[in-house]
Amino acid sequence: MRPMQDFVTIQTSEQAGQAAALSAQSAPSKAPAKGIEVTPRALAHIRSGMAKEGISPEEGGLRLGVLGGGCSGLSYSIRFDTRPRERDRVYEFDGIRIFVDPKSFVYLNGMTLDYEQTLLKQGFNFINPNSTRSCGCGSSFS
Repeated sequence: MRPMQDFVTIQTSEQAGQAAALSAQSAPSKAPAKGIEVTPRALAHIRSGMAKEGISPEEGGLRLGVLGGGCSGLSYSIRFDTRPRERDRVYEFDGIRIFVDPKSFVYLNGMTLDYEQTLLKQGFNFINPNSTRSCGCGSSFS
């Protein structure tokens, strides 16, 4: 249950529209109506991280969550977990499972998890239509 070590980018719904146009090659063919979507680039990075950590895809997965705190009120949590909890929503994408607790699902429903690797930055992008603003440092949202 170690936290992911990569950079996390938070996007507001306005920024999400711009990002979708820029990353069309790896984004899902349509915006998620319900639940969570994960792009192929993010899946490849999650799969690689799980192998490095020795977490079996059959039992474990990636836990996405929302925590209170940060200068905008909420922050994202992303880490590997060895198994889902009793009330988790479990999503499966190409053999990779994503766990989301019920409280976090309220804020994450409809979001897309992407992975970006450029010369200037590398990390997960939370493209969340429920986010109305984010802080200047990019680590929290509301």
